[in-house]
Amino acid sequence: MKIAILSMVGGALLSAQISTDTVRNILRSRIDEHKRNVGLVVGIVDESGKRVIVHGKRAAADARPLDGDTVFEIGSVTKAFTGLLLADMAIRGEVSLDDPAQKYLPEGTAMPQRGGRAITLRDLATHHSGLPRLPGNLKPADPANPYADYTPALLYEFLAGHALGRDPGAGYEYSNLGAGLLGHLLARRAGKNYEELLRERICDPLGMRDTRIALTPAMQARLAQGHGPDLQPAKNWDLDALAGAGAVRSTANDMLRLLDAAMAGKLGEKLERALAARKPAGPSLTVGLGWHVFEGDREIVWHNGGTGGYRSFAGFAPKSGRGVVVLTNTFFSADDIGLHLLDPSRKLQEFRKEIVLPQTVLDRYTGRYSFAPGIVLGVTSESGRLFVQLTGQPRFEVFAESEKKFFLKVVEAQLTFASEGDGKATAVTLHQNGRDQLAKRME
Repeated sequence: MKIAILSMVGGALLSAQISTDTVRNILRSRIDEHKRNVGLVVGIVDESGKRVIVHGKRAAADARPLDGDTVFEIGSVTKAFTGLLLADMAIRGEVSLDDPAQKYLPEGTAMPQRGGRAITLRDLATHHSGLPRLPGNLKPADPANPYADYTPALLYEFLAGHALGRDPGAGYEYSNLGAGLLGHLLARRAGKNYEELLRERICDPLGMRDTRIALTPAMQARLAQGHGPDLQPAKNWDLDALAGAGAVRSTANDMLRLLDAAMAGKLGEKLERALAARKPAGPSLTVGLGWHVFEGDREIVWHNGGTGGYRSFAGFAPKSGRGVVVLTNTFFSADDIGLHLLDPSRKLQEFRKEIVLPQTVLDRYTGRYSFAPGIVLGVTSESGRLFVQLTGQPRFEVFAESEKKFFLKVVEAQLTFASEGDGKATAVTLHQNGRDQLAKRME
């Protein structure tokens, strides 16, 4: 039994009639009413120029206002930069998209193959390498900062011992490992670290002074505190060997510079080549070099991202000339806001109404419930809050929508408790992914 973190993606055209007040009301609802985010920053660029709309705080205990220069971790939006770097180096003749990745590893380092086919740089950029989402030897000393101690030596060790489950190029399989490896190889080819290469080729030419991995003192002072699913402070993430997958920090103003450059043709052949290399990634979805594209009449080029305490979305609609960036210092995705602003027909996420129950009621549900041998749901209560923990998974808070019905915020899942009268619950049913799974109380 697996509870999976949901990620919403998509996009299309933005209605010119969406006002700043409308956006601000969306942010207020998300933060003040539904308690889903601590702070939100939305940037929009279109024919009328650039604007930044904000609501919330830099941290739960820091009421300083957010603005377009507030710094956030952007997580996997980094992959869009990595794709542009690959395109740039291909244009310069420093690499070829179809070069085998092996070519840029240290001499003697093995790279997995299958079906007589080597993994290419194009495969890594388009998530068609056959490599898994994460390396099997990722065993962080600190799970709250999971990539910090994943070194090039560990990366090479994994590659040497891994057997591919599918042929390279055969199909789409999103891989943080693959994108991180690509960034590592490009940096090795350029003789620089990933951040130096990014600043030299992309950020400095576009005037993106606040897009970095290592924060300057000024950026550190403007960094928004990240928050986990409990809205409590979360650690920042640091990436070493896999920096190209998610290490970058940036601001709404800088990301608007990138989107504006993309739509105004200032990225030139870099973006053209990145988008020309598209491969299938799902229904009406393709993936170029790092960037995903929803195709059709309302085409949108986009990427989203997340770390332990932040979520990000950046996308633009080429036909409408509208770009949107959404940054939040909270674990919960705000992709739906970005998508709605790019295409008002895409609905905003609906949230269940949360109520408060007395401790005496919550106490009826505490205990252990068995779904199957070895799969147990533990239910605990602390200071008027109810928590659940499934065998082998983290503990999550659940929220009441009625006396016996609860919901999770980290995933789309609900719990219904059964009891006899006002006594202790005798069972609980998990509602998730269209299935109802019953667990009986264990004595």
